[in-house]
Amino acid sequence: MDLQHSQLVVDNWIKNHGVRYFNELTNMAQLTEEVGEVARIIARRYGEQSEKESDKNKDLGEELADVVFVVLCLANQTGIDLQAAFDKKMELKTNRDHDRHQNNEKLK
Repeated sequence: MDLQHSQLVVDNWIKNHGVRYFNELTNMAQLTEEVGEVARIIARRYGEQSEKESDKNKDLGEELADVVFVVLCLANQTGIDLQAAFDKKMELKTNRDHDRHQNNEKLK
C-alpha cells in the first residue's frame, strides 16, 4: 500500500467511523503520546531498563501503526501529499548520503 492510498484509507475511515479530524494541535499531542508509547517499549525491551510486567504484552508493531495513523491524519488535514514528500526526502537523502555511512568508521 503506498502512502497516497494510505492517506485515502485514513480519510475514508475518519469520514465513516470518526466524527471529524481532531484539530492539528490535538493530533500533534496525540502523535507525541503515541511516539512515547513506542519509546517506552523500545527502552524497556531493547534498552537497559527492565520491562514492567504490564508492558510485556504490548505490540510494538501496533504502536508503530498508531504513529503512522496520526501522521497520515496530520498530512491529510494540512494538505500534504505524503508520498510526494517521502519520495523527495528519499531522493535528497540518497544524493546527500550516498557514501557517507560507508565511510563512517563508527559503523565498522
